[in-house]
Amino acid sequence: MFETFIPILMLVLVAAAIAVLLSGLSILIGRRTRLGKKLQAYECGVDPVGGTHDPVPVKFYMIAISFVLFDIELIFLLPWAVVARDLGMYGFWIMLVFVGVILIGYIYELSRGALKWD
Repeated sequence: MFETFIPILMLVLVAAAIAVLLSGLSILIGRRTRLGKKLQAYECGVDPVGGTHDPVPVKFYMIAISFVLFDIELIFLLPWAVVARDLGMYGFWIMLVFVGVILIGYIYELSRGALKWD
């Protein structure tokens, strides 16, 4: 019964061995330079300003959570689109209710100002 999983197990073992081997070679062969600039954070070519423990605005979290929430909900449209013909009008109306609920949530967020950055 488990004979079918042997190729997958072999693939995982080979991938793990390659990862360990390359990491080990990188540690052994790689050059180490410890300069002040090398240890400094680098982002988009702009020198960092401020400390690393500065608070992140709550608005950033609100927009990120809203994006994830609406993105995950809208992913359900893809399976529905695949079987839309099989579901007929019943499936259409159910999905219309689903999209309506998402739209109501989006309008509520807009009215509360959750998506305004400034």
